[in-house]
Amino acid sequence: MRSTLALRPAASAIASIVLVLAGALCVAACGTTSGTTTRGREAAAPQSVTATAPIPAPTPLPAVPAGAKPAPATTTEPAPPATAAVAPAPAPAPAPPPVRRDVDIALVLPLDAPDYARAAAAVRDGFMAAAGAANAADRCRIIAHDDKSVLAAFGAAKALGVAVVVGPLVRDDLRLLAASGESLPLTLALNQLDDATALPPQVYTLALSVENDARALARHVRDSGATSIAVIGNDAPISKRFAAAFNGEWLLAGGGRPEFIRFDPRPDGLTAMRGALAKSSAGAAVLALDGPDAAIARSFVVRIPAYAISLVNQAHAPAALADLEGVRFIDLPWLVTPDLPSLSALPRRDAGSVLLDRLYALGLDAFRIARVFTRGVPERLDIAGATGRLTLAEGRQIARDGVLAEFRSGQVVPADAPP
Repeated sequence: MRSTLALRPAASAIASIVLVLAGALCVAACGTTSGTTTRGREAAAPQSVTATAPIPAPTPLPAVPAGAKPAPATTTEPAPPATAAVAPAPAPAPAPPPVRRDVDIALVLPLDAPDYARAAAAVRDGFMAAAGAANAADRCRIIAHDDKSVLAAFGAAKALGVAVVVGPLVRDDLRLLAASGESLPLTLALNQLDDATALPPQVYTLALSVENDARALARHVRDSGATSIAVIGNDAPISKRFAAAFNGEWLLAGGGRPEFIRFDPRPDGLTAMRGALAKSSAGAAVLALDGPDAAIARSFVVRIPAYAISLVNQAHAPAALADLEGVRFIDLPWLVTPDLPSLSALPRRDAGSVLLDRLYALGLDAFRIARVFTRGVPERLDIAGATGRLTLAEGRQIARDGVLAEFRSGQVVPADAPP
C-alpha cells in the first residue's frame, strides 16, 4: 500500500455550502399593457298586450251645395322618425408607463455571518466579476445579512422592487425562507433543501449539489460497461447523500445492487475494508469520501477502476496524488477545462483554494442566470456555464452537467484528454 499524508480537514462551513448548493438589485424595465372590453347583453323588453276598442261608426260628410266645388283633399305626411344621436366610442385607455427601477438584481448573502463570510465573499466576487464584464454592475445591489437576518434582507430586496433576488446561500436560511410564507420576487436560491419541504412558487435553485454530481457519475460508470459496483463510504452526511444519490441513479440505469463497504481510517477498520474488498466481485469502486480519506481508501482498491466524489479534487501531497492516480470524478468545467471558449472570456481570479474557486464559479453562473430571469423565466435555458451546462429541470431546479475528470500524473485533466 502506498503511503498517504495525514487527513487535512477542510473548512467545514465552506465545504458544506459547496456540496449542498447546490446582492445588488436587478430590475429590468418592463411595460405591461392590458386592455379588457366588456360587452353587455341587453334584455328584450316584454311585449304588453292591450284590449282593442270597438271601431266607431263613420261621421257623415257635410253636404256640398249644388254647383259648389268640393274642397281638395289634403294629405298629411307623417313626420320622419327622430334620429337617435350616436355617441362616439370612448378612446382606449393609455398604456401604463414602463416600470423604471434603479437596479435589476439583488444579491443576498451572509457576508456578516462569521461562519459563512469567506464562502459568501467568493460568491459575491464571482457574481460582480460577471456583472462587470457585462457592463451591468450598476444594475446590481449587494445586501449583506448575518445568521439571523435573512428574512429582513429579503424584505429590503423586496422593498427595492427588484426583478430578481439571488440567494440565500445557506440551506438553513432557505428553509427559513420557505417556511416564512412571505410573498417573494422571482428568486434564484444558491442552495437546495434536502427534504420534502416545498419551495415558494417564485423560487428556483442553483446549487453545487453533491447529489447532482453523484447521479451524473453513476451514468458515466454505467456507460463505461460496469455492471456491479462497490460503494466505500462512512457516516458523514456528505458521504451518505452522495452514496444514496449514486445508488438510486445506478439502479435506474440498470446496474446491479450496489455493495456497501464501510471506511474507517483506524487500523482495525482498514483491515476490515481490505478483507471486504478481497471478497468483493464488484467491477468498479466508488469512493464516497473527501480527498484525504479517498486517497487512503484508493490505496486498497488496486484491481478495479475507482471513481470518487468531487471533493477529492483538492490540494494533495505527492504520496496521496500517487494513490489517486487514475481516479475519475465529476467536477466543474471552471476547474477542469478552463480554456474552453465559453469560459475564457469570463473574469478569472485565484480564490485561494479549490473550494472557494467552486463558489466563485457559482457566482459567475448565478449572475448569468439572473440576468436572463430579469426578462422572465424562459421556457428553455441552455448555458455553457462555469459550473457545468445549465438547463431548466423539474421542480424549478437549474440542472448542472459537469465534466468527467481524472487524476493523471499528479494533475487533474479531462477524462477524455489524450495521454
